Amino acid sequence: MAGLQLDLGPLKEPIGFIKILEWDFVVTVIFAFLWLVSSSAWGKGLTDLKYSTYPENIITNVKVCGGLAECSSAGVSGMGSLNVSVVFGFLNLILWCGNAWFVYKETSWHAPPEPPKQDPGNVAAPPPQNP
Repeated sequence: MAGLQLDLGPLKEPIGFIKILEWDFVVTVIFAFLWLVSSSAWGKGLTDLKYSTYPENIITNVKVCGGLAECSSAGVSGMGSLNVSVVFGFLNLILWCGNAWFVYKETSWHAPPEPPKQDPGNVAAPPPQNP
């Protein structure tokens, strides 16, 4: 709903439209960077979770298992869906970076704007040449 309430007055002027494209690029780059940070943090957190819940690490780190008690593991829980979520996070990062590239190509930073075209009626005739 917020998108419908935008003031579209600046879009009528070419300069306003160029500014909107530049801000769109900046926002897209920020989102791509946030996807990089969040996907990396989730990947690191998942690696730490796997290390912490690995049965051998639990048995060696729990003090009760080192004494008279005998500890064993019943099995390892599957973390395949968590691995897939990290992969999809980085795939989404690639998608945002590709989107940023195409938005960048639309801005005036990629290519300078074309100079205004002259009206052929206003162009002066070339000076006469002597043979």
